[in-house]
Amino acid sequence: MQKEQEIEMLKAFSDANATSGFEEEFVKLFKKQVQDTANVEVDGMLNVYANKKENKGDRPVIQLDAHSDAVGFITQAVRPNGLIKFVPLGGWAKYNIPALKVKVRNRDGEYVPGVVATKPPHFMTAAERNSVPDVAEMSIDVGSLSREETIKDFKIDTGCPIFVDVKCEYNERTGLFFGKDFDDRFGAAAMADVLDNLKGEETNFDVVAALSSQEEVGLRGAYVTARKVKPDVCLVLESCPADDTFTPDWLSQTGLKRGPMLRDMDTTFLPNPKFQQYACDLADKNGIPYTRSVRTGGGQDGAAIYYENGAPTIVIGIPVRYEHSPYCFSSYHDFKASVNLATAIIRDLTKEKLASFSQF
Repeated sequence: MQKEQEIEMLKAFSDANATSGFEEEFVKLFKKQVQDTANVEVDGMLNVYANKKENKGDRPVIQLDAHSDAVGFITQAVRPNGLIKFVPLGGWAKYNIPALKVKVRNRDGEYVPGVVATKPPHFMTAAERNSVPDVAEMSIDVGSLSREETIKDFKIDTGCPIFVDVKCEYNERTGLFFGKDFDDRFGAAAMADVLDNLKGEETNFDVVAALSSQEEVGLRGAYVTARKVKPDVCLVLESCPADDTFTPDWLSQTGLKRGPMLRDMDTTFLPNPKFQQYACDLADKNGIPYTRSVRTGGGQDGAAIYYENGAPTIVIGIPVRYEHSPYCFSSYHDFKASVNLATAIIRDLTKEKLASFSQF
């Protein structure tokens, strides 16, 4: 895939409206992107299985994983004054939510613009000016004057999904993307790019790129994809939070333009150590930059897939500044390095090398 095509894919993936449980729009986009390189199935949970067209069906399986959902919100109820009471989908810090521009998908599938309402400072008490309300106290305003108008005219009521409304931009000079939902649209784009790299190519393993749903609310889709794919080995392509703007240099383990992050630990996951070291050695051999990290927070699909049948699993993370907020930065350099590493692993891995990951 040419660089210009990759950039346009990343921007389109970022702009798609898809939060946990409401991934349809992005699923359609991903299916279209990989239709020339894979045979695609979608299950009732909106998990996508992109089977490399050259798969034979009688070889060990490499599962690639990324997730289709991003953090968002869902309508809980409509208040008497027409404002929308909402609940987060995924892990939000409450101070990132006020004044956020959103779009609500109504009962007819139309997108209605709105804003997380804030009281003007003219009417705030001193205590209100120096605090952030709890999410339960926040509301979204779509311009309605009453509960009846919101429900009958705007056609918004309980269960309507709410998406962050931010357009992705790419700066050619800096090589940086600025937008929303890079977690995990950039991982999904990396899967599509890997399939494109391997188009028409014979590999030692069958390759299944599984796009899982509902990661942000408990890794739910990945448990399902792992049961269906039954991988012998897994590469998780995940966007990961960068720490280079608030952590001292000696402790910073993920930063822009430093390559992918290979995760040694998070709160849900420890990788197969031999597979992890194999990936690092292969990256060194191919001149691919990377970092390693030990995290005291976070979690990702690798945990669900690893738990399911013990297939050796590693996480290749694409660094994202300000993840789980409306506005993120990420680097084309890091995206490409992640694609190159995943592609190199698939091309290099053999049954003998896979067997060595469980020999001690």
